[in-house]
Amino acid sequence: INLAQAIAKMGKQVLLFDGDLGLANLDIQLGLMAKNDLGSVLAGRVTLNQAVMSYPPGGFDIIAGRSGSGSFSNLGISQLSNLSTELSTLSQKYDTVIIDLGAGVDNTVRRLVHTANKVIVIITDEPTSLTDGYALIKLTHSENSKANIQVVTNIVSSTKSGERTYGTLLKACQGFLKITPPLLGIIRQDPKVPDSIRAQATLLTRHPNSNAAQDIETIAKVISTAHN
Repeated sequence: INLAQAIAKMGKQVLLFDGDLGLANLDIQLGLMAKNDLGSVLAGRVTLNQAVMSYPPGGFDIIAGRSGSGSFSNLGISQLSNLSTELSTLSQKYDTVIIDLGAGVDNTVRRLVHTANKVIVIITDEPTSLTDGYALIKLTHSENSKANIQVVTNIVSSTKSGERTYGTLLKACQGFLKITPPLLGIIRQDPKVPDSIRAQATLLTRHPNSNAAQDIETIAKVISTAHN
């Protein structure tokens, strides 16, 4: 959400797609009531374009998921193919499309990853996060050796801590996969984040000068510059 807003602040047309099928929550975090969501699209009631909602306070558009619909987490090949095609067509209207995917390496995550020209793997310093992040990088690289994979360390105590966490993942990637996914950015742990979540507000709106907000905006600038 905050990355979408940060890029939108630079004058870009941004779409945020909630692809965490089964555990979607972006609309809830923004306090939105979606008339049509991804569930409506997959049921054939509306097109993906018709499910787009605008979020004026953040300056970006959003396609909401369907929370609690576990059956969506492993969609069939034809449904995933159709969804990917529709998303690719819709993306032509935007400068940037952010697909928010859940943790894991199920078929839905892997298929949607392949629609992106940049794969951002977000990790923390927890062993389970590092293991999951490595697993996604390994599978993505094995299926597409040219995939543009980059890493963000999140909820770290300091920049040095974030660099150490990245270093741990990098050592595994270089040792076993012979690749060096670059570090895109570091987001420091910030008490303003849970406060914004409880308030159903974006961090960039509620606490624009917080450490985490500044870190996210730095990442957004790197992404925007790369697109240019």
